Amino acid sequence: MLPVTYDDVLAAVPRVRKDLSPTPLLEWPGLSQLLGLRFFLKHENHQPVGAFKVRGGVNLVSQLSAAERQAGIIGSSTGNHGQSLAFAAVRHDIPCTIVAPARNNADKVRAMRQRGATVIEHGRDFDEAREETERLAQVEGYRYVHSANEPLLIAGVGTMAHEIFETLPAPDVIFVPIGLGSGVCGTAIVAKHLRPATKVIGVQSERAAAVANSWQSGTIQPAPSAETWAEGMATRVPATMTFEIMRQLMDDVVLVSEEELRQAALEILRQTHNLAEGAGAATLAAAWKLREQLAQQTVVGILSGGNLDLRELPAILASGGLGGVG
Repeated sequence: MLPVTYDDVLAAVPRVRKDLSPTPLLEWPGLSQLLGLRFFLKHENHQPVGAFKVRGGVNLVSQLSAAERQAGIIGSSTGNHGQSLAFAAVRHDIPCTIVAPARNNADKVRAMRQRGATVIEHGRDFDEAREETERLAQVEGYRYVHSANEPLLIAGVGTMAHEIFETLPAPDVIFVPIGLGSGVCGTAIVAKHLRPATKVIGVQSERAAAVANSWQSGTIQPAPSAETWAEGMATRVPATMTFEIMRQLMDDVVLVSEEELRQAALEILRQTHNLAEGAGAATLAAAWKLREQLAQQTVVGILSGGNLDLRELPAILASGGLGGVG
């Protein structure tokens, strides 16, 4: 039995709706024409923190015990999970500490602090930050909120897919970016309950493919590095809970290049006037890569976040967009 069920997602819906409005699901004609299919974007970049993770934070924090609230919460994050926890914590008057990698996206670090989190910068990447987070949780007695191995977090994120099916009952494919997999797991739990024929496909960067490689092999295989500009997907060590859900429910996984991510981000900016971070652009990049086999289908891409490190913008603008159109 899976650790998260469709009923768990339904239970999360009113908790999430208390703090968050549904986000738009929009078909963009220019993108549909470009791809040769009906293409919808689920605009999680319109969340108050600019990313889908806030759904999980709101659901989980609302269910903490009195002792956990008093102890405070801690998490490791490159930005979106941290902003999610900070957003939820301030609404419940709970102390929140986030450990972020050194040389992280400065805008995301600033945003976490502005939302009330204490941010500690430590380690060369997400996984070294995670190790420090786990140490601090043990020493200080914080309630550690893992960014994936949390049933309440996954259920909260699943409300995103619940909204998709409220608006679009029969999508053929939903693409979801993967960091540690809470988004693709929540989406698959809902999709396989409401419409088993809908394919749920995860997307990773070729340069941060630990989850994809693990899923394809059937065993968890940490990677030595995750050197992608899309920090929302830059994880080296898969999470056990989400990996098990992906093994049972995810239909496929697609790898995209760093340049394809930039081209997709530019195309989203050009066609929709929305700024997508690397992970948020990944689903359009995947749809472009598979466009011939998806021809005439109805496809949803999760635009998971818009918290782009603006230092990446010149390279995005220079990419030419999908198809190399300047």
